[in-house]
Order: sequence, then C-alpha cells, then structure tokens
Amino acid sequence: MLAQGESASVEFTDTLSDTDKYCRAICAFANDMAGSGRPGYLIIGVDRHGRPSGKTISEKFLETLAANRNNGQILPVPDMHVMKFSLEGGDIAVVSVNPSDAPPVRYKQVVSIRTGPTAGVATAEQERRLEERRVDKARTWDMRGCVGASLADLALDIFKLSYLPRAVSPAVLEENGRSIEEQLGSLRFYNRAVKSPTNAAVLLFGRDPLSFIPAAYVQYVNYDGPAATDGVLAERRIGGDLLSVLRDLDTLARDVETARPVRGADLTEQMVCDYPSVALHELFVNAVIHRNYDGSGTPVTINKFADRIEISNPGSLYGDLTREHFPNGTAYRNPVLAEAAKILGFANRFGRGIAVAREALRRNGSPDLDYTVDENHMLMVVRRRP
Repeated sequence: MLAQGESASVEFTDTLSDTDKYCRAICAFANDMAGSGRPGYLIIGVDRHGRPSGKTISEKFLETLAANRNNGQILPVPDMHVMKFSLEGGDIAVVSVNPSDAPPVRYKQVVSIRTGPTAGVATAEQERRLEERRVDKARTWDMRGCVGASLADLALDIFKLSYLPRAVSPAVLEENGRSIEEQLGSLRFYNRAVKSPTNAAVLLFGRDPLSFIPAAYVQYVNYDGPAATDGVLAERRIGGDLLSVLRDLDTLARDVETARPVRGADLTEQMVCDYPSVALHELFVNAVIHRNYDGSGTPVTINKFADRIEISNPGSLYGDLTREHFPNGTAYRNPVLAEAAKILGFANRFGRGIAVAREALRRNGSPDLDYTVDENHMLMVVRRRP
C-alpha cells in the first residue's frame, strides 16, 4: 500500500495530532462511496509519498486513536481496527475501516467520502446513493420499515425541531431542497424499499408508538417492602415517543435518588444517596435502548423495593457478544436508537453505560451492581446504600 500511494481506499498522513483528519478519513472509508466492499486504510506516520517520517507511535496514541470508535462523534459506530508497525525509518499506525452496513456515516454531523484519492463532503445525490445501499443491507429491527406506518403517523415537528438540528450540520441544512423522506432516510428513519418510516422513527417520533409496538413502554412499581408480595406504594406507566420516555426516566432517577447525610469515623458528615441518579440514568437508558422490541410483548420493568431497584428488559446479549465478554464488550441490537440517545444527549459515549453506573455506585459507597443475563432477558439490580 505504501508503494502504490493514496487511493479511494488508502490515505496517508504524517501528523500525530489531527484528530479531525483521522475521523474524517474513518468516516469516508466507512461510507465506501466506491462500493468496493473492501476495507479502507488510514496510514499515520508517513509522508505524501508513503515514506515513514520518523515518528514514534506510543501505546497511548494507539489507545486514543482506537477511542474514536466509541466517542460518539462518528455515527453510526464504525467497524475499525488499529495496528502498529515498526519499519525502517520510523513507526506507523494503521487504522483499518470496514464499509458500514448503515451508511451514510457522519463525523460531526457531516458525511465525508473519498472519490479516488480525493476526500470531500457528500452531495445530496451521493447521500441518497449511500442510503439506498444501506436499505439493501439493513439487518437490525430498528432500521426496518414499520409495517402499516406512514409519515402521517410521525410527529414531524419533533424530528425537525429537536432531532435534525443536532444530527446534521447547519451547512448541510442550509442547502435545503431535500424532501422529508430524504431527510428522514439519510438518518435511517425512512425505508425507501417499503416506502414507510422505520421502526426507529416510529419509536422516536411516533404520535402513538404503542399502536405499532405494543410493549414500547416502561412499567414502574414502588413496593412497600423487599418483595413483590408487599403492598404497592406507587405505580406508573411511562410511554409515548422515546424522547419523552427518556426525559421521564431521567426525572424518575432523580426522584428516587434520595440524598441524605452520613456521619464518618471522624464525625464529619457527607451527603450520599440511596441510589445515585447517574447510575440509574445509565441503566434506564441501556434498558430502553438495547432491549428487544422485535415481536416482544414485554415492557421494560423498574421495580423499587425497600432495599433495591431491579431493572429488567426483554432480550439477552446480541450478536457475537457473549457472557464472558459482558459487560465489557459491545454489540448493538438497535444501533439507530443508540445513535439517537447520543445525539439527544442521553448518552455520552458508546459501550460505557454499565461502567459509568458501576463507577457512580463506587463513588457513592454503594454495593456493586448485580446483573443476571438469561436467554431472553437481562436484570440489573442496584442495592440501596446502607
């Protein structure tokens, strides 16, 4: 590759500090505008002729480079791998990027592509071609067309006012001239093949999501004791479009947090929580975003007992993620919903929700998170801080 020079699938750079350049290249290779179906390669530490430029590639640099996969700036999450080679003349880092199954891919809300050895921003027509390629490859439930749904079933003002400005750069929006189907389709919310909104669109922007996805709600129960046989203090069903559900769950997390002072051994007091809202936020979002919606009649349940909160969602581990790799591995059952949670500000990074929850529990002095992974559901247990 070094000898053959830059091309539609190879880019050279000798800088070790231009993260924007790296991410634009990763985005462009993931879009695979040429439709080659082959990986693209970003080679760092070489000049424009492909000669090593005497750089030293550290492990920290490689870790930072790999972190661009899950930092939430490149959406949907790219399939990429980072490698280091020590050659005569210096070290080089190579980022291998596989074509995305769900193009167009954006970095900072912009669709980058490569045509030959040249990088640039996709036109509306090029975005349309990428979208049509994605329709043929769509495999996950949230990218499939919602049978029986039409644009009339969506609250398009939510999409236009709350979502679109956060998902697409102002420069692209200023171009205008794109139909609502094209705008939705570019963000994986419209399936051209069946001429209907996708399941993700109905969940996020639907006027009545439950009419199409009956179990798309959260059931909350507060029990007056440690068992489900005890009396019920409060009960609530949280439903509606997904943005409203996530907002209501944030409110619920704050409501049950219950801050209180605790006296330490040195007789000073510190404020702690029964259940830190940061941990609950991450676990609530995980349960709603990563649950199985496909054919399931079971809602997400949140049961608060006197000594714990249990969060249960239908659907076990997805894809090639195994119990041995959980909770450190990542596989996305609903990648469009995961992307939406990031865009709407309910998630900061991908694949970090459980780790963030456990760290919040540790800082609060709470027992560690308990979890059970069964064949058809997942259970998270947050125990009350003593």
